[in-house]
Amino acid sequence: MTEPRPEGELSAPFKARLLLVEDDRENALMLKEVLSNWGYGVTVAFSGPEAQRFARSEPFEVVLADIRMPDVGGLQVLREIRQLRPLTQVVMMTGFGSVDTAVEAMKAGAFDYVSKPFKFDEIRLTLSRALEHHRSLALKTEAPAGPASARKLHLVGHSRAMAELYKTIAKVAPGRTTVLIQGESGTGKELVARAIHQNSDRATKPFVAINCAALPDMLLESELFGYARGAHSTAVADKPGVVEIASGGTLLLDEVGDMSVSLQAKLLRVLEESETRRLGDTKSIRTDVRILASSNKNLQELVRDGKFRADLYYRFNVVTISTPPLRDRKEDIPALCDHFIATFNAIAGKNITGVSEEALKRLQEYSWPGNVRELQHVIERAVVLNTKSQIMAEDLPEELRAPRPPVREGGPAPGPGLSLHEMEKLHITQVVQETHGNIKAAADRLGIDRKTLYRKLAEYGIEVSRVRNGTDAG
Repeated sequence: MTEPRPEGELSAPFKARLLLVEDDRENALMLKEVLSNWGYGVTVAFSGPEAQRFARSEPFEVVLADIRMPDVGGLQVLREIRQLRPLTQVVMMTGFGSVDTAVEAMKAGAFDYVSKPFKFDEIRLTLSRALEHHRSLALKTEAPAGPASARKLHLVGHSRAMAELYKTIAKVAPGRTTVLIQGESGTGKELVARAIHQNSDRATKPFVAINCAALPDMLLESELFGYARGAHSTAVADKPGVVEIASGGTLLLDEVGDMSVSLQAKLLRVLEESETRRLGDTKSIRTDVRILASSNKNLQELVRDGKFRADLYYRFNVVTISTPPLRDRKEDIPALCDHFIATFNAIAGKNITGVSEEALKRLQEYSWPGNVRELQHVIERAVVLNTKSQIMAEDLPEELRAPRPPVREGGPAPGPGLSLHEMEKLHITQVVQETHGNIKAAADRLGIDRKTLYRKLAEYGIEVSRVRNGTDAG
């Protein structure tokens, strides 16, 4: 496999030295050919110890290393290189998108993290940025300090969608950048916010979450900003708001799309001036709080409808993270089940060992409109009521006991008695419609490659242009 060398990537006569660390010999040789065609001088190490020997004897500008290797893993290689060659930029690669590897690699000093199967454009761009960063550091003769070891997150899943989520968390956690977390209810938006906090330099300070949809305006204002004694009839003493309480740490504004426009203006002042004022008080209080926001609503649409301030939206939208719905990462269901079973075993004093094959099949056929939160409740119920060693299909709620075709928000509901062929056709039609005919996006969501999707579109007679315009319901 030969990739053409991109224009402007590496300038002659300089040829960047790249150490490729990969224990899969066939994959290593293929990558070496591609990287050489891009203009890198490639040295291949087929094991961790071999990589360590090369790193001790020769300086490399960039290292591209696999994380999962026998004996000496990529993280160990990364740490040694960061000590020996602080200017060398290390990019980690793995087929296992776990939070431990993604976050730990970034926190241990990796420049970036790429997942298998590879996208050559992504690797090429990442290596190019790593090389530019090396050159910049070399000109300044500054070596970046190695960050502290990662703290584990309470997120579960190894799907590609979760790997990308972990990678984004690791990148945005440092500093105080405002982050907007968007996703359907039950997808774990607060867990993502806690993960950002736990992996930031604010981790030892407070993390405070407030649900903007759960409180009426006057009460929400008091909770956010606090009040001075005498501000109203029940204000018998000063009360700090959560903006004060979270100072030095992180404040999550959950379901921020439900906040009134008048409160949005006061919140904007906190973001712009780094200060807050209690109700009924005349003096402002300086605050150092990192604000994260989450919403299951489309804030852009709320801005268009005049229900959300555009200036506040742009302040929140510095970095946006989307939490994937469970229906788009069903390969994570077994791991999620194990996690919830262990949690509720401890609470209920049970010793349930897992989920039966038939029950797991039912769980993976279900569409999960309530996402991970719904799965959590299903497993909790099954653990509490179960007297057997495994969760069986009959332990599941009635709506999960019979296989059902996937149902997506905004898509037509499938009729009863559909064949597997008809169910797949309907599912593909809905995904193509939701992605507005974008074949790459549809294939990614379906978990197949574009070639397979084109074949299925032809097989089922699905016309993308008609689906995009909503004229073909399948």
